[in-house]
Formats: sequence, structure tokens, C-alpha cells
Amino acid sequence: MGPILKDTSSLSRRLSSPLSYAALQTWARGVRGGTILRSRGCVSTKDFQQLLAELQQEVARRQRLGQESAARKALIASSYHPARPEVYNSLQDAALAPEFLSVAEYSASPGADLQSLLQRLQTVSEEKRIYRVPVFTASFCQALLEELEHFEQSDMPKGRPNTMNHYGVLLHELGLDEPLVTPLRERFLQPLMALLYPDCGGGQLDSHRAFVVKYAPGQDRELGCHYDNAELTLNVALGKAFTGGALYFGGLFQAPAALTEPLEVQHVVGQGVLHRGGQLHGARPLGTGERWNLVVWLRASAVRNRLCPMCCREPDLVDDEGFGDGFTREEPTTVDVCALT
Repeated sequence: MGPILKDTSSLSRRLSSPLSYAALQTWARGVRGGTILRSRGCVSTKDFQQLLAELQQEVARRQRLGQESAARKALIASSYHPARPEVYNSLQDAALAPEFLSVAEYSASPGADLQSLLQRLQTVSEEKRIYRVPVFTASFCQALLEELEHFEQSDMPKGRPNTMNHYGVLLHELGLDEPLVTPLRERFLQPLMALLYPDCGGGQLDSHRAFVVKYAPGQDRELGCHYDNAELTLNVALGKAFTGGALYFGGLFQAPAALTEPLEVQHVVGQGVLHRGGQLHGARPLGTGERWNLVVWLRASAVRNRLCPMCCREPDLVDDEGFGDGFTREEPTTVDVCALT
């Protein structure tokens, strides 16, 4: 792997891992796939045919994602008028909590070590390796929320944050990747994660997917148990006033009893929770109010190129836009970002 990628404009080709209908059909008709499907109620020929039709629709949907996202981003860039244009400026230290600046500065200093770093963080769970640290100031959270609400109320097209959340914003479509998320990852999260999670690619983070999720009455209220398409995750509570909605964490998704004793973690506005992407987690039902969270999936191509974190298989890659899903394919003169769809 070459140097950490700092600018998507330097990448000549983007790649993704295709969801092949033929491959899904073969899997579903195989011994392992057939056993799993039967255990979940897919027993008749009609059930099987209906499932394959749904899978074919999902393949087609995923194949359109990159192109549709690029079209939305272009329209937003040309037609949207921000309410808080200052949040689109390059990330300044004034937007960051003093504790976060201190932690990042220490992490990047010569001789920094894990034990000394942990004295500067809140350890939520030593066993699960979950940590908490203030990330943004209250004033920056407020400004960002005002901008996000303004965009939500506009007539601009909006993509879903992910396959589970229906309400929120993809930050790269809004134009906040380059000024906000990329410097956050490169300048601050990279040295921090290198000490906390060296075995998970923490020192080799070269791309990300960032989005804001919204929970409110009549919209998404909770989130089922899942694991992230990321090596590491940062989850920052932005506001507003709310009750309920706590995060809960189990073990790593590969563990047979991963949700035996889930750990609940309350949100604190401005503070970020750090965890491994493969850690099973979800969100309890919202009580009252609205909850907005910034989620950054941090990716290390040096790790995921060997094994897809979602299916635990060697990835099969095709062209895609932007950071894609964080895979790379080395060529003589370029390093390419790739995606899994």
C-alpha cells in the first residue's frame, strides 16, 4: 500500500465489488444457502422464485447507486443555497472540543503510547474496546444542525444514509466530505485510531463514508442490531433535545453469543463514541424529541482488500465513484479506490 490517499482527484479509477445475480442464484440453490433459506421459511418453489426476483431487484438497485449519487451531488452543488455557509469552510480547530485537540495532538507526538492515551479518554468498555471523547464544540454542533435541517427542508434530492436508516444526509453529496470529514480523518482520527486499534487498520485509514442519521417521531425511531461496513466507526451525537435512543453493543459479529449481555451507552451531545466496525450494535427506541448523529465509517484498504468485512470473502471489484466502499487495486502508476455494492 502506498501513501495514505488524501484527495480523490488523484485517483484515476474507482471500483466496487459487484453483487452478482448468478452468484446469488448459485448460492441459494447450494447446500449451505438452501439450508439457511429453509430455516427462514423459504421452502417452496414459489418462495424460492420470489426470493430470486427480490435479489435481482436488489442487484439492479445497487448497480445504480454510484451513478445516482453522483447525479444528486452535481445538482446540489449547482442549485442548493446553504443556510450556514461557514460549515463548508475547511475544518478549523475552533470547531473541535479542546479535549479532542489534546488527544489528537498527543496521539501524533513522538513516543505516544496506548496507556497514556487511555488516561485522556473515557473507556466505555475495556473488553469491547469502546471509547468516548468530546469531538465538536456546542456551537459547531448547532451550526451543523441548522445547515442539515435547512437542507432537509429544501427540495433538493436526498439519498438514504445507508440500507437501514431512511432519514438523514450523505455528507459527500452535500459537499462536506472535502472540507469537514477528510481533514477530520487525516489530521485527527488517524493518529488516534493508530494507537487505539492498530490491529484493525487504525494506522492505515485511507477512506471513509460519512452520513448523518435522524431519529424522530413518525420517522426512524430505533435501529436494529447490525455491524458496519467499516474497520472502525466514529459516532457523534449532534443534538437536539431527546430522551431514549441509547446505543447498545454486543460482541464482534463472528462470536456465537455476541448479544448475550449487551452494553448500553447513552448519547452526549458533542461527544463521539469510537468502536470497531465489526462490533454488533444498534439503537434503542427514541422516547421524545429528535436525535441527530454524525457517523463516520473509517476504512483501511490494506485490511479490507484481503477480506470483505461484510461477507468475510475475498472481494471481487468493479469500477465505482469517489471513495466507493474503500477497496483499492494497485496498478503501476495509480492507487484506486474501490467499492462493495
